[in-house]
Amino acid sequence: MAKGPDAFRTISEAADELNVPQHVLRFWETKFSFIRPMKRAGGRRFYRPQDIAVLKGVRRLLHDDGYTIKGVQRLFREQGVRRLIGAGEGEAPPPPEGDLTELLNTDLDEEGRERLSDALQDLEAAKQRLDRLLGR
Repeated sequence: MAKGPDAFRTISEAADELNVPQHVLRFWETKFSFIRPMKRAGGRRFYRPQDIAVLKGVRRLLHDDGYTIKGVQRLFREQGVRRLIGAGEGEAPPPPEGDLTELLNTDLDEEGRERLSDALQDLEAAKQRLDRLLGR
């Protein structure tokens, strides 16, 4: 019998719902202060529906949207837990890390454009080699 939407989830149920291993959830607890499942006797974790909503946002930001752990921490600090829940519900997040966006919006001199172009060519060549190795 399936649990209702308001039922607490064990770590294995939460991991299955999020499609991540259990150790990832434990790791995220060490990196994100806002992930705090209830713990019962013996240290057993129980995730509330709100916890699952936050975890869905963290998973999407890290696995799908290219955020780093520090990027998710910054997003939480600047916009709060509701922003993380929104990400889990499919709201488009701001671009990850901000640094790249600032760089792209900066007027580069000729040398800067040349260096950026060289770096892009190197990355494209590396991608082609990887694609060949992977048989794509």
